[in-house]
Amino acid sequence: MAIIQCSQRWYRSVLLALGFAVLTVLASGIESSPFQGLAKISGLTTPVAIAQQPPTRVVRIRDVWQQVYQQLPDLPKENEYVSLENGEVAAEDTLIGRLIRYHVYVKGRSPLSRFDWKLTLADYLGVNEGMLESQYPGAGSLKQNPLDGDRETVRTFNRSQRQELVDTLVNSFDPNSSENASDSPDRSSEETTQTSPKNNGSSPLPPLPQPGDAELLQL
Repeated sequence: MAIIQCSQRWYRSVLLALGFAVLTVLASGIESSPFQGLAKISGLTTPVAIAQQPPTRVVRIRDVWQQVYQQLPDLPKENEYVSLENGEVAAEDTLIGRLIRYHVYVKGRSPLSRFDWKLTLADYLGVNEGMLESQYPGAGSLKQNPLDGDRETVRTFNRSQRQELVDTLVNSFDPNSSENASDSPDRSSEETTQTSPKNNGSSPLPPLPQPGDAELLQL
C-alpha cells in the first residue's frame, strides 16, 4: 500500500513538473512578442505591412527648356546658330536651354531657388558676376559663340517678363509641380537631376549674401 501511494505521488510530481515547464515556455514566447507567441502556438505566421514609398519624380534638364517655351511661347528661341559638328542649324540649342545649362553646370546654382535664378539673370544683365565666353554653353559646339547675342536678348526683357521666367523655371524643376512632365527612371545621364523642395545636399546651397544683393531682388 505504501508503495502504491509513493508511486502516485511521484506520478503527480512528474506531471506537475512537466506542466510547469510547458507553461513557462509558452509564457516566455508570448511575453517576448504576443504575435510571435500566438504564431508558435497556432502554427500561423503574422502578416507584415510594408509601407510603399512614393516614386521619385525625375527632372531631365535637357527637357525643361521645352516646358518653359510651352508655357511662355513668346520667349525668343535664338536657335539659328550653326553646329560645328554637322554644319546644320542647331534648332534644339535654344536661349533658355543655354541659360539653364549655364545656371546649373557653369555656376552650380540651385534650380529651385528663385534668388539663384535672379543671380543668373543679373549675370546676363552685367550687374553681377562676369561671364566667360569659353565657359558659356555652345562655345565649343556652335560656330559662333552665342553669349553676346543671348545677353542682348535677355536685356530686352522687362522686369515682369524676368519674374515670369524665374517662376516658370522654378516650377518646371519642382518635383511636386503638375507641370513637370518627365517621369523617366533613367538616372545615369548627367542631364538628369532629382530635385526636392527641401535641400538635402543634392543641389547647391544658395550663396551667402553679398553687398548689392538687395538690388538684385529688384530685377
